[in-house]
Amino acid sequence: MRVFGKAALAAVLASMLATTAVSAHAEKLFAHNYHQGTVQMLQYGQIEGVRQDGILAFLNVPYAQAPVGKLRFAAPQDLKPWQGVLKTQETGPDFIQFAANGTRGSESALNLNVFRPDNDHTGLPILVYIHGGNNQSGSAKDILPAKLVQKGDVIVVSLNYRLGLLGFNPLPALKDGTPEENSGNFTLLDFKQALDFVRDNAPAFGGNPENITVSGFSAGGRDVMALLISPLFKDSFAKAISFSGGMTTADPTVSAQIIAERLAPLAAKAGITPEELLDPAANRKVKQWLDNLDAASLATVFGDAGIRMAAFPHLYTDGVTLPADGFATEHYNSVPLIMLTGTTEFSGFASGDPYFKQGMADKRYESDPEFAAAFSFAVKYGSKLYGLFNAQESAQRMFAHYDAPIYTCEINYGANPEVVGEDMAFLTGATHGIFQPLLTDEVMSPRANYPESFASAGAQELTQTFMQYVINFLWADSPNGPNVPRWEAWTAADEGPANLILDADKDKALIHQSYERVVYADILKEIEADQSVSPEVKSEIVHKVLNGRWWSSGLDQHFGNPDPFAQE
Repeated sequence: MRVFGKAALAAVLASMLATTAVSAHAEKLFAHNYHQGTVQMLQYGQIEGVRQDGILAFLNVPYAQAPVGKLRFAAPQDLKPWQGVLKTQETGPDFIQFAANGTRGSESALNLNVFRPDNDHTGLPILVYIHGGNNQSGSAKDILPAKLVQKGDVIVVSLNYRLGLLGFNPLPALKDGTPEENSGNFTLLDFKQALDFVRDNAPAFGGNPENITVSGFSAGGRDVMALLISPLFKDSFAKAISFSGGMTTADPTVSAQIIAERLAPLAAKAGITPEELLDPAANRKVKQWLDNLDAASLATVFGDAGIRMAAFPHLYTDGVTLPADGFATEHYNSVPLIMLTGTTEFSGFASGDPYFKQGMADKRYESDPEFAAAFSFAVKYGSKLYGLFNAQESAQRMFAHYDAPIYTCEINYGANPEVVGEDMAFLTGATHGIFQPLLTDEVMSPRANYPESFASAGAQELTQTFMQYVINFLWADSPNGPNVPRWEAWTAADEGPANLILDADKDKALIHQSYERVVYADILKEIEADQSVSPEVKSEIVHKVLNGRWWSSGLDQHFGNPDPFAQE
């Protein structure tokens, strides 16, 4: 495995200093170099981490000033140097978000966690991870990367960032700052600040600032895709991985109207009318109210959004932080890219949808064949559309204007009842987030619910192979290597490589390259022809369960569902 020593690191520095574009920055980058231990010097002061089972962890490291007070709706500001040693030995708060009992977390939480091997290796590749949660919830603690860090000899950084209306808000009253701030995409500005912080302090953690891979899951994966079209992120990272992401943006004008409608009840208590929320003449009044409104109220406004953009619009195509034409742009930050999906992505969302939620809780599927058939129908077609959206559809849309390799992957493990059991195959399958127990070996769902399904020799081989693909990609520009089956990148040919299929039986991993290019219209035809449920049930699922999702614009148009963001 390639490890940079001091001599190699010096050569990298010399090369950087020879390049005018980065020479001024390079001296700052290498001001503080890593030495094995829990105390390191960052650009703002010393930190002290903790040893954890063969890794060094630096937890709750701030990457910007707290976005409170006058900084609530502003670009993140650089930290101020501190005296003494900052203790970074315990995870910090998540960003404030809705929860079962109201809210949890803190509005001050612009922090990150850094995990690296407890060795003296330097020049290590860095994986920056953006958690999921619809950009409304979630935590940097959602990934536990110890196994990846040790096996791959890599650094993993996980972020907390602004969520909900504190991270995305395009109301006119907030457009009193820089062009970037006026976008309303404050979360994107947090990502930029965090990536700059990681790059600037990479040598202090033994990392290579020129080998940063940005990654994310679910909403985090969609954020990663947005970074690929954002002018702000040119040269901010070397590679990208989108775990169950896909292409989503929202029109800022339509979004402002939706947000104003949701804020109207809160605004009325302050004597602000719905019209004033959108009236530039009332900007000062509205801005003062938004600046002083308690964070908990803002965090819970869209707590019921689910995975529907119209229910919580974000990633605004403002023309500055994101191009006005969104993913129709011809200008990508082209870097080697992996996009991943599961074959049963929609199972968890179907279970939690109001149409099925109570019946699933009551296990109605065990005694009611029609209910079970309806659930299977929703999971089947929701997953087909969601899976297409997460990988192949994005590859097809971006390929003509993307100047770097694109690799797509589909995990099918969990769908075969003979391998994982009837319960997991029916209720979960290769669900949203199936990559997590394979990549990190975490004790989490679905592993937590079905631990025996991940204990077989086949599951273990699949875990090791998938992790090796990711490690290869972090160290080089390709997931391929002598230790894994070949994974082919996309080509222009219609019949060219498509998804790499990852599966396993009880004894061994089953991995092959697919050449099947999925077509959205074919899925719609399959829905129409399906007779596993009655026409009435089919109509209800199409119009009440599958509608308005990230990936359902074509379905909504075909079946006559309203979609305010159909232009995506």
